[in-house]
Amino acid sequence: MIVVIGSINLDMITRVDRLPAPGETVRGSGFSTAAGGKGANQALAAARAGAKVRMIGAVGKDGFAVEALSCLREEKVDLSGVAETHAATGIAAILVDEAGENVIAVAPGANDSVLPGDLAKALLKRGDVVLLQQEIPLPTLEAALDAAAAAGAASVLNTAPFRPETAGFIGKADYAIANETEFDLYSRALGLEGGDRPARMRAYAAKTGRTIVVTLGGDGVLAATPDDFLQAAALKITPVDTVGAGDTFCGYFGAALSAGLPLAAALERAAAAGSLACLKPGAQPAIPRAADVDVALPKKT
Repeated sequence: MIVVIGSINLDMITRVDRLPAPGETVRGSGFSTAAGGKGANQALAAARAGAKVRMIGAVGKDGFAVEALSCLREEKVDLSGVAETHAATGIAAILVDEAGENVIAVAPGANDSVLPGDLAKALLKRGDVVLLQQEIPLPTLEAALDAAAAAGAASVLNTAPFRPETAGFIGKADYAIANETEFDLYSRALGLEGGDRPARMRAYAAKTGRTIVVTLGGDGVLAATPDDFLQAAALKITPVDTVGAGDTFCGYFGAALSAGLPLAAALERAAAAGSLACLKPGAQPAIPRAADVDVALPKKT
């Protein structure tokens, strides 16, 4: 079972020719809404990868909640751990330019209501994989890492969006997943030594005894364990929209671990899925299914 403890949002997406400078208004060329939130995105990705998924989170008692949960319901994700609160459903305002780059502002709303007391609804057990992100309160994240360890479940912490306080407990995660910018920031906070990123990744793995995964966009992904250093390539694509690519990577990575794949194969599969997620606009609508990833993966000879 994949247990995702995290955010649920409604994304509000505007396409623009270019991203505005501070204080500038640019004309949009299209607007759409889509279910989102890093937690929900990763839950959906894990479900489309073929895993059984339980979601722990919160939404408001409003019209946004119905659309925010729609894709998860379609994929039969267990939503019994999703609470309804008096706060508004979380939203993300997203601008996407012609090159597929984006800027995002998030109003967490009900996501701030996901508290350590809600972890009892996760029903964690040995062999589960717990997926976490940083759009819910940090005390809940740390409590979830402790609960996963106590239950014998594997924990995967996606360090997005960057929050410096996480440096105090990031080492509790069995697998930490960061993009290159996030990892460089945590490297400074943790005092990791090394002249380049791979050296700092090795230092992190040696210091914590855990695995660090660093995603590099079109350049693929790197991973350091206490005993090994691995890399996997991204697919060669022309991106349409990079929103949700990192969440797709995380969901597929968790599903691969849950299925018992070795780390190298999990990285390769997750990197391919993240690449495919860049070929369509939006976050959840772009998440590929397992069969699509199977076709896209390089054939072994």
